[in-house]
Amino acid sequence: MEGVLVMVGLARWCVRRKNLVVLGWVTLLIALAGAVGLAGAAFSDSSRLPASDSSTAYNLLAQGGSDAAKVKTGKIVWHTESGSAVSATTGATITPMLANVAKVEGVQAVISPFTPQGTKQISSDTHTAYATVVFSTTDHSDAAKKLATAAGTDQLTVQVGGTAFTHVSLGGITEAIGIVAALIILLLVFRSVWAALLPIITGVAGVGVSIFAVLLLSHAMTLPSVAPELGALIGLGVGIDYALFIVNRHRKLLRAGADLETAITTAMNTSGRAVLFAGATVIVALLGLLILNVGFLTGMGVSAALTVSLTILAAVTLLPALLAKIGRRVLQRSDRHPSEAALVGKTEAAVTPETSIRGWARWARVVERRPLLTGTLAIAMLVTLAAPALVIRLGAADASSDPHGTSTRSYYDTMSTSFGKGFDASLLLVAQTPDAPARAAWSTLITQLPGLKGVASVGAPTSVSGDILSSLQIVPATAAQDKTTSDLVHSLRADVIKKAEAGTSLRVHVGGTTATSIDFAAALTSKLPLFLIIIAALGFLLLTLAFRSVLVPLIGALGNLLTIAVALGSTVALFQWGWGPPIFGVGGAAPVEYIVTILIVGVMFGLSMDYHVFLVSRMHEEWTHTGNNRRAVTAGVSDTGGVVVTAAAIMACVFTSFGLSGVRTISEFGVGLALGVLADSLLLRMTVVPALMHLTGRRNWAIPSWLDRALPHVSVEGAAELASPELDPDRLVVTQA
Repeated sequence: MEGVLVMVGLARWCVRRKNLVVLGWVTLLIALAGAVGLAGAAFSDSSRLPASDSSTAYNLLAQGGSDAAKVKTGKIVWHTESGSAVSATTGATITPMLANVAKVEGVQAVISPFTPQGTKQISSDTHTAYATVVFSTTDHSDAAKKLATAAGTDQLTVQVGGTAFTHVSLGGITEAIGIVAALIILLLVFRSVWAALLPIITGVAGVGVSIFAVLLLSHAMTLPSVAPELGALIGLGVGIDYALFIVNRHRKLLRAGADLETAITTAMNTSGRAVLFAGATVIVALLGLLILNVGFLTGMGVSAALTVSLTILAAVTLLPALLAKIGRRVLQRSDRHPSEAALVGKTEAAVTPETSIRGWARWARVVERRPLLTGTLAIAMLVTLAAPALVIRLGAADASSDPHGTSTRSYYDTMSTSFGKGFDASLLLVAQTPDAPARAAWSTLITQLPGLKGVASVGAPTSVSGDILSSLQIVPATAAQDKTTSDLVHSLRADVIKKAEAGTSLRVHVGGTTATSIDFAAALTSKLPLFLIIIAALGFLLLTLAFRSVLVPLIGALGNLLTIAVALGSTVALFQWGWGPPIFGVGGAAPVEYIVTILIVGVMFGLSMDYHVFLVSRMHEEWTHTGNNRRAVTAGVSDTGGVVVTAAAIMACVFTSFGLSGVRTISEFGVGLALGVLADSLLLRMTVVPALMHLTGRRNWAIPSWLDRALPHVSVEGAAELASPELDPDRLVVTQA
């Protein structure tokens, strides 16, 4: 009861002080924007694990006085079809350019092929050469890039690549496309410009504030540069959906004859409370990333949870204020007069476009009559979509999978043709040699390395700290994302190095960017089952609290796992197998980015819980009123099918628009979630769940008495404080034609 009073009180306060609430949100947005303008952002894309073989290699180098763990390198490559890339004529153009690059702020060194140190940076046919640029900070790497590319001529092609010159370009027209698509769907559903705009305004306001908040949060914790984009992707989807559920309930109440304030407060106390519960599950799922104990993933979980929190705040404060300002204009023109609205609410006209009762009522009866057939077919489709997830391979895509014609792919093609596919996948071996036997074993290992399968070349060992710590570089024969390269790393660690260390105090660790990516993929893969178990148990517990049942939470939790598998399976098929269309702009087949899998699991869990809560809460309401399971299940699908599927379609539009960003991580995440939510809403929630609940009958709502007594009571949707019972829009009797 206390929760009901709080929600009603908050809604009334926002309605009666609507101008103050709107002004508060505008002020907050401006204040955060000003703070970001002064402080900027401090993102870090460092991805070394706290405890891994690669991080140990970097730590040893740092202890020995090497800055290899801190610096980033890039390459400037030039190619000429005729003559030599290191001729005097070419040098007259390239040498001054390299000298200017060396003067750019943050450039620590430039290793030129015109010097003895860079003699290996010339191709065997001498048509191609490159310089290695070492950066202490990449803040001004764009300036170095401009200097380099400006040196190109008709006879001399100059390109840049490598970690230091690779930047994620975020934002742009694609997000706007998703918002416009969502607006079109809302216009078709609501037939009112104001009703369509309100969810968009609310979602954008919450995300706008959250982006600035995340930028400031980057000063306090480790956040990758894609954090704002991923947060915006999640925030826009849930923000628009949550506002949609509330606006839909508000419009139905107005049609049923409620006055403006009663309609707003009742909508907030019913759909608003469901939004709070559903949003809380998303937040908890995102904060579940903390159990993985990986620095930047922890930051991403916290930043995404902050984004969802602010979109929920916008839905329960800004939205009721905007509803109060707009008044009855949220309805179609024909429904804006109270006398007409009351009449509409008590006749067949109450079957409105936004609820799609007619169509979903028909489908609900089909499932009711044929639960085994419809459920089996839907499960078969879900399993088919999920099957590719069984062969998922985590990793980090490199430039070899970039689209043809892009600057990064052209750079890769030039370098790989002249220096081999593994030119940018080098491994760094760091050896501890505390005594003579260890140094002898290290020397023996060095002589064996060139003969290993998958090794293209081995560099000369470099002393890091006297004769007790040294390193050398291995260049694989294959690209960083190639499975053969991963096999080489595993072979080195599990076999070659162990044999060399046997019986001595020699200790060798494999580091480098490629090895770090492999370590990340292995670490996250090993923790994924635990993460799945935890969120499945969490989903079961939350649904048990909400609906005082055992079977309903069990069906929901298992369904959540199935739709997570669908999202991952879709990602594998489209991106790992390369079946995705060129429109995504991310190139060919490559391993699934390791952070995408964990994020899809966390976010998809939260989103699928949303739909389950909105569907089952309506079923539970009908069950409480009638005690008839068949009627309750059918009513749940009939009354919520339209709004749930509309919400999923909107979310899919927003997610898919981010899939067009051209950034592989964002595309995999967005497209995987888009297909996941569509499969979840259409196949699982509207078909499998009601089919199973029809088959299990009254046992859906059974709970052991001891468990019922032990669990606290949680109300997902508060009691509707309507002027009279007949105005409850979800209790209207609809006469079918």
